Amino acid sequence: MLSDQQIAVITEQIGRTPRGAVCVAAASANGIPLSLQMRSVVDGKPFPTLYWLTSKTLYKAIASLETQGLVKELEQKLGEDSTFMNAYLDDQQRYIQSRNEKMAPEDKVILEKTRLLEKFQRLGIGGLANLQQIRCLHMQYAFHLAEGSILGEYMDAHYGLADLEIKT
Repeated sequence: MLSDQQIAVITEQIGRTPRGAVCVAAASANGIPLSLQMRSVVDGKPFPTLYWLTSKTLYKAIASLETQGLVKELEQKLGEDSTFMNAYLDDQQRYIQSRNEKMAPEDKVILEKTRLLEKFQRLGIGGLANLQQIRCLHMQYAFHLAEGSILGEYMDAHYGLADLEIKT
């Protein structure tokens, strides 16, 4: 559950009151929310994103990396390095398992009624059907902050994301 103080900070970070947030999944050393755990149904609609990045500092840094072609670079590395690919596929499966385990019972009922639960049990990070692709580094990094991941480790090691001074 989010505190009033967390809601105020997150509202400032994302520019609106958070909807569908369960809790802060990761925070900076000084308590600034970085990643939220989300519901699987938000405002009555399916929402396959388990973790949502809230930090403006991280968002801007990752957006810059995406603009510079990091998604393409990482997908190429996945295709060339089987160890990296296997770790990435393991992360995708952990994400799916975590989303299933953390899903609110009432969300499961809604997804079963709409025949989407089975799909949720196959969709990876960012709602990917093809688990060998990368859709959004923001979602990838939000997962990394909450549970750890090979892509997050790579971004920390090569681009210093973990070393950024988080202001918002």
